[in-house]
Amino acid sequence: MKEMCEVTAFHEEAVAAVRGQLPELGGMAEIFKALADETRLKIAYSLMVGGKLCVCDVSAIIGSSTATASHHLRYLKQHGLASSEREGKLVFYFLKDDHVRDLVKIAQDHAEEGAGNGE
Repeated sequence: MKEMCEVTAFHEEAVAAVRGQLPELGGMAEIFKALADETRLKIAYSLMVGGKLCVCDVSAIIGSSTATASHHLRYLKQHGLASSEREGKLVFYFLKDDHVRDLVKIAQDHAEEGAGNGE
């Protein structure tokens, strides 16, 4: 089956209705961009499972230097997906809120259902 229309036509009412409801998508795209990196997604998943983790914990989980882990954690924080707090000499990171947990969990569930099979 061909995956394209065989004629060029659009339904003006449907297009106008959808266009009228489209929000600014830049912020949403940035969230998905941040989670599209496999290392950052692994970190977000680790924070979902582990709760509050220090930079050294994350470094050990992803098998990287603390500098690399710190860079990715800072990126997640700058994009509103993670937060941090200092406890003495350690800095702990955690997911910003339940929305981020939900995004990561939904992505996992969808992938496990076979979403990657192209159908």
